Amino acid sequence: MDDPEFRAYVERFALTLDAMGLQPMAARVLARFVCSDADTLTSGELSDGLSVSPAAVSGAIQILTHGGLVQRVPVPGSRRQHFRLAGDTWTGAGAVKQEVFVALERLAADGLADVPAGGQAAARLGEMRDFYAFLADEMPALLARWRTRRPPGASATGP
Repeated sequence: MDDPEFRAYVERFALTLDAMGLQPMAARVLARFVCSDADTLTSGELSDGLSVSPAAVSGAIQILTHGGLVQRVPVPGSRRQHFRLAGDTWTGAGAVKQEVFVALERLAADGLADVPAGGQAAARLGEMRDFYAFLADEMPALLARWRTRRPPGASATGP
């Protein structure tokens, strides 16, 4: 489906993802995946569907595969690379964020050794450390609760 309303929705979806911090082209490619009924998409299909260059799609695919949102899949008989959303896209993204939370907590903790104790920088770094420690601690239980709350077989993003 490639009517103007569909394209407008994909772009609106992408703008929301972009506003949340995803790189703009990666946001557009992810939005296209989410809104596609196809089992897999090739870089060429994404490029055509978004009216962008293959190089732009390639960079976005790298970001999304690294983040665990998209995966490369074999398609027998095809010489093109095929991609699909990861089987558990949204919780996978949460797991990636978990690593970021831990890294930011450690970064803030390391910074506390390099700034004067009791100053504003120490207060900001201490709050940053505590906040990201909280998120890192809470995320596994939150993801587990989500997995039990979902209806069985709810993943529509692939096997």
